[in-house]
Amino acid sequence: MQPRRPTRQIRLGNDKTGIVRVGGGLPPDHPMADGSVAPAPVSVQTMTAGYTWDVDKCVAEIHKLHTAGADVVRVAVPEKKDTQALKEILAQTSVPIVADVHFHFQRALEAVEAGVHKIRLNPGNINDRAQVEDVIRACKDAGIPIRVGVNEGSIIERKDKQKRAKELGAVFSNHKHGYMLAIMIAKLEEYLDIFYENDFFDIAISAKSMDATLVIDAYTEIAKRFPHPLHLGVTHAGPKETGCIRSVVALGTLLANGIGDTIRISYANDPIYEVQDGLELLYTLGLRERKGAELIACPTCGRIQVDLFTLVQDVNKKLATDIRVPMKVAVMGCVVNGPGEAEGADVAVFAGDRKGIIYVQGERVATVPETEILDRLLAECLSFQARVESGEARLGEKKVDIVPPDPLGELGSGWEKMAAERIRGVTDLTIGKT
Repeated sequence: MQPRRPTRQIRLGNDKTGIVRVGGGLPPDHPMADGSVAPAPVSVQTMTAGYTWDVDKCVAEIHKLHTAGADVVRVAVPEKKDTQALKEILAQTSVPIVADVHFHFQRALEAVEAGVHKIRLNPGNINDRAQVEDVIRACKDAGIPIRVGVNEGSIIERKDKQKRAKELGAVFSNHKHGYMLAIMIAKLEEYLDIFYENDFFDIAISAKSMDATLVIDAYTEIAKRFPHPLHLGVTHAGPKETGCIRSVVALGTLLANGIGDTIRISYANDPIYEVQDGLELLYTLGLRERKGAELIACPTCGRIQVDLFTLVQDVNKKLATDIRVPMKVAVMGCVVNGPGEAEGADVAVFAGDRKGIIYVQGERVATVPETEILDRLLAECLSFQARVESGEARLGEKKVDIVPPDPLGELGSGWEKMAAERIRGVTDLTIGKT
């Protein structure tokens, strides 16, 4: 892991929503230094899927996403009826709200007037200098930041067909990424000059694409050139099943290299999954302190002797509901990997022959039949949580070393043929022996 890249910090929100800080850590002598000492924790964003003008549904969705862990929620404002709904939405929510503006600069002005906490502008769609300056002045007076998004899908000129054809030709000539990067950076420089000339520096940048490798290249190059926080994302990532791979490859690579200050994983699915997977990515990289349990479990293999997959799903649901402290819980299906994982976990079970042995911080506490594994494991998790919260126990503190059970013992291991040979006193076992 590389250290986080220092940037100028931006701030979203107010006393009602709380302040979300993004980026930070520029040295004091930098011309855009803001006084922040270090980069803020990487934040997770998502976007509502419903219509913004439908106030009740929009508010309910924002509440659901915030409860799931979203630090910031974005809403689309394509029409005036959407910005007219913002004031009522803001009055009923307690998370910073970003207004997503694409084609009409008036929507940005209306959103600022309604009290939104950040504006997202698209240089490919709002490029009239006077209109951009109107939005800059409004945001400057309101003290809110602007995200400039040079997404691949909208960066190519679309109004002038000849210019568009020329740019598209450049993109697909010889080296796609090279020309696309040149266009993105040139557009950013041109657009940001307007902000700088108007003495406005509270800016975040995004440069999304559906191509994970282009996303990595684009943000890497932009990070070298602009001292602003970066909003990471893979746009049009697709369904969750494939989009999670595409997103994690790009975002994980950038974050591991110290690039990125706020993220959105995008799916063609319920945005609550975007929040959950975004948080898990940050937890995995150690960029956010985990909230709730971390569950690890066996992959598929022929040694499993219990219905492990149902057990894992049931445990996962219960942990998400009942566990607050970041304990590590292991659910293992046999004695091969089980003992090692049980040692490393705060609470663990490894199973075999329709039974499960349960450990708490490496100390065996119970052996139960398969039908009782779920209830007993959860009971031990709750008991351990209570001890952690009272100060009687500490997370990650192993008490004893675990000796794997004899494969011929109470659990067995699926090694029946080998066991039979040993019992008969045969010591020279040969593969394929009959």
